[in-house]
Amino acid sequence: MAATIRLGTQGWNYDGWVGPFFPTGTRTTEFLSVYSRAFETVEVDSTFYAIPSVRTVRGWANRVPAGFKFALKLPQEITHDNRLRDSGDLTALFVDRARELDDKLGVVLIQLGPDFAPSELPALAAYLPSLPTKEIPFCVEFRQRGWINEGVLALLREYRVGLTLTDARWIPRKQMLALAESPTSPVAYLRWMGPNRDLTDYSHIQVDRTRELNAWATAIRGLADRVDEIYGFVNNHFAGHSPESVRQLQRLLGQVPVLPEQLGEQMTLF
Repeated sequence: MAATIRLGTQGWNYDGWVGPFFPTGTRTTEFLSVYSRAFETVEVDSTFYAIPSVRTVRGWANRVPAGFKFALKLPQEITHDNRLRDSGDLTALFVDRARELDDKLGVVLIQLGPDFAPSELPALAAYLPSLPTKEIPFCVEFRQRGWINEGVLALLREYRVGLTLTDARWIPRKQMLALAESPTSPVAYLRWMGPNRDLTDYSHIQVDRTRELNAWATAIRGLADRVDEIYGFVNNHFAGHSPESVRQLQRLLGQVPVLPEQLGEQMTLF
């Protein structure tokens, strides 16, 4: 496989992980640094709700080792409130903050809302040229299957924006898996969301997703010959405890997972 494959979770700040993942006694302020001993990338959910301060972004970067990559979600003010319209200044401010990560910035996710319909294609087509895609990889997530057509895929390829492949309720898994054969940019983005929000205990696996993960591992192996980088992030709602789901994927892809018992103080900090 030619591509660099980075797998992680959606977020890191979960009290339910203390014990099953974080060593008992780990303080909230230590979560990110301990997390970075196990995984080399994370999807940051908080940037969806507000553009972070310079201090916050630099703090993230300072708590992880060299080579670690952050995936930032574009703020909802741009994607959901403005629906990609009249957002040049906001996008520029967000990009400036993202640059504070320097070489620890991996990719930006444009997560569109479930009500962002294909009829709003003109807004997407007008927005994409404003993105600094030669400098920062961007990937877009659609939540209506009507977006998946050759015209939209061609538009994404024109601007080198990746199509996010998501295992969730919005677009059939079979269709998402097939799309791994025709990426729209050199950077691929995968998200394992789960079908609903019923799971509230994040301390252990509660749903067997072995079949799904096997199918995705096969797709990733093929995708790795078509792109330069692959980012993949698991949500707690996918199976109940996203760190273990990531480790399952790592094993399937021939990566060696870092086990929870290896995350104690005996590990050398960067």
